[in-house]
Order: sequence, then C-alpha cells, then structure tokens
Amino acid sequence: MKVIELLKIGKNFLETLQNSCIKASDVNFVAMYDEYKRMMDSHYKVSYIATVLSQKYGISERQFFYIIKRFEKDCKIPA
Repeated sequence: MKVIELLKIGKNFLETLQNSCIKASDVNFVAMYDEYKRMMDSHYKVSYIATVLSQKYGISERQFFYIIKRFEKDCKIPA
C-alpha cells in the first residue's frame, strides 16, 4: 500500500485531528501520560515524575510539561 492510499482512507479522521490541534505524533506519548497519571495517583512529586519520565521517553522536562498540558486540554471538535 502506498502512503497516498493510506492518507485517502484516513483523510476525514486525520483532518479532524488536525483541526482539533492534535498531533499524530502524540500517540508516542500516550503510555507516558498513563504512567504520569499512575505516579500522580501514587503521590509522587511532580518534579520527580517529570525527571523520570522525560529521561525514559528521551524528551526534555519542558517538553514533558508541554505534552501533559496539551493532553489535559479540552478537545474542540469542529462541526
């Protein structure tokens, strides 16, 4: 299957994601967010969580906080 064929199949879904300010690459950080929530529920300090998970996922702590903030933002689905 060619890239263009796959894009045509998922065109509507991809457009909805794009219009909702969701990046396709965010899928790489779903597991990180799940770990973040689990660690928060276990009462770890946020700075510790940021350090551990940013190292584990190979991102900066600043990017970690940016991703968490983006994931917790309300999603606006266009009509």
